[in-house]
Amino acid sequence: MALLKSGWLWRQSSVLKRWKLSWCDLWIDGNLCFYKTTDRRELEHRVSLKMVCVDVRSGLECGDLTPPESHPRENRITVQLSDGATVNLCANSEDESLAWKLTLLETRRNPVFTYDPYDDSYHQIPLSRNHTVYITPGAGPGTHQVLVQRDPYDGLMENMALGLLAGMAAGTVMRSFLWMPILLC
Repeated sequence: MALLKSGWLWRQSSVLKRWKLSWCDLWIDGNLCFYKTTDRRELEHRVSLKMVCVDVRSGLECGDLTPPESHPRENRITVQLSDGATVNLCANSEDESLAWKLTLLETRRNPVFTYDPYDDSYHQIPLSRNHTVYITPGAGPGTHQVLVQRDPYDGLMENMALGLLAGMAAGTVMRSFLWMPILLC
């Protein structure tokens, strides 16, 4: 597995909102891993960006997130996840923050990579418009692997429409209960 970017980042805990310095690795498969030390022996947290990342913001785009002591607001990075949670990070400089943001966004967008053992490299395979990738294993004809990647925005509007419809139905029911005391008098 190829490593795209690694380095020390401050990470805010989800419960107590305290900042903690962690070693971060961003792998080519989209996994963002947090470790206690550079030897990568103790995994603290892992986020699969290809599955759950919605957006990445840096610097002043992060809103009113307070960075760790002695770090300016320009060093902040916020990774927004599909379940509504966020991963709040802080780099050591504004340039490093922007580099992490661009790499995180690129990782989120890149669909599938194949490994070529002959030249020890990874090659990106673009998705078709149906979010499908066809890979021929080996050099000869034969079976094909089909990898399907789900579009993160697929079904978003349907869920929103169902939510609006449920809200309107609940409002109608509640409104009818308000007339009930007048009708019973």
